[in-house]
Amino acid sequence: MLVLLLWVSWFVAISGAAANEPARLQVVSSSNTALVDIPLQPGERWCLVWNHSVTGIQVEDCYRYRQGKMVLERSHQPDFAAGLGHIPGRGVQTSDGEGGYWIEHIDEPVPGNGYLLRVGSRAVNHRLSHAGNITSLSALAAGERVLIHLQTSNPTP
Repeated sequence: MLVLLLWVSWFVAISGAAANEPARLQVVSSSNTALVDIPLQPGERWCLVWNHSVTGIQVEDCYRYRQGKMVLERSHQPDFAAGLGHIPGRGVQTSDGEGGYWIEHIDEPVPGNGYLLRVGSRAVNHRLSHAGNITSLSALAAGERVLIHLQTSNPTP
């Protein structure tokens, strides 16, 4: 029993430590080429920003590195354009004071710490915003499928 308790304590300590270790936000092409590689500390935020393909309005999905996971925290949508809108029970809709709205407190872990994105044209201009820096994914890989993922030292299934 003591051995089991020691093993569980060790596993919890290792898992907790990994959740508080630096990670990397990476964008990888379908040919497995790293297009973007951003070091992250626990608690850091970043956003995927793009221009809506129909209306051209700027949309943002904002994430945070929390407890070893990529977590969708909030989304900004300047209007209720095609495909946009708040889903009741998924976050809280608040005004942005400029005619649009934020959906706050979404707090959804991204399954597998990543997702596939078909990068839009330069008009759509998919871009990553982190710590005041903006990287245009459309300039790097317009029309291509990429994987946006959080690489931690303790990958989640």
